[in-house]
Amino acid sequence: MTLIGIEEHWMLPELASALEAVPHPDESLLLNKRGDTGERLGDLGAGRLAAMDAQGIDMAVLALTPPGTQALPAAEAVALSRLANDTAAEAVRAHSTRFRSLSTLPLSSPPHVVAELERAASLGHVGTMVYGRSGDRFLDDPAYEDFFAAAAALRQPVFLHPQIPSQALRGAAYRGFDPMTELGLATFGWGWHVEAATAALRLILRGTFDRHPDLVLVLGHWGELLPFWLDRADSLSRLAGLERPVSDYLRTNVFLTASGMLNPALLRHALTVTSTDRLIFSTDYPFQQPTRAEIDTFFGHLDTEEDRRKVRSANAAALFGIDLTP
Repeated sequence: MTLIGIEEHWMLPELASALEAVPHPDESLLLNKRGDTGERLGDLGAGRLAAMDAQGIDMAVLALTPPGTQALPAAEAVALSRLANDTAAEAVRAHSTRFRSLSTLPLSSPPHVVAELERAASLGHVGTMVYGRSGDRFLDDPAYEDFFAAAAALRQPVFLHPQIPSQALRGAAYRGFDPMTELGLATFGWGWHVEAATAALRLILRGTFDRHPDLVLVLGHWGELLPFWLDRADSLSRLAGLERPVSDYLRTNVFLTASGMLNPALLRHALTVTSTDRLIFSTDYPFQQPTRAEIDTFFGHLDTEEDRRKVRSANAAALFGIDLTP
């Protein structure tokens, strides 16, 4: 049975250099250098394919690792988004049966976002990956309205990935420990996921999906905490003037993926708020590297062969327009 992973990260060397050269580099870049992570991120060939084979993954949807180009000044973001999209498209052409890719967009330059989304789609990118904030501008800012309209029209799903909290928030909530504990608390241990959940919730409350009912959002890490707090989040719907509860948007406009967190308890909870039609698989490579045995065990917690088929590949293939015909 085919297995597709839809959040499999890579990094562009030119982008890494540019991100490290800004006045206050994103500290989460340190996580890209731990152990052999940097080498794995840079490999879009034999090494990555060997890792996929070992895990039993037939196709990987490549996605640039955080923080993308959004942390860069506008001109650099535009140029490096183009280079990243060209590089990923070339990797897909070279390994067309094994790779697809999500585009990178210069959200720090709103006037250039739609054009690059359209260009990337023409290159074969099957969706795009974005972050919830560019500088002080939230993703639900009116400056991005044309982007969401274009993504809906082009049927390009938008993967909303976590990012490190702002410096102001880090100072207010994530300091007071040794540097690595502070970084872990602000990123993979907590802060990343609160940031992504908040960004997704803001999009819902802003009425984004009412204006663009065909827009599809993808959330990693089992929904970035949001599915676990819907009883409270639903109470915001009336205040925001929405016609439907927040939980309804989660069921109709959002897909959830595992991001390598293969805990069956998280799967069971996800299925209390959505269905197997809205679940897709990912490993969050190379930050998570579950073994083939761990992956097989995870899928054993789904009740039927049809459910396993959906989550392993059918949902991703339908969402991203991937032809699974041999």
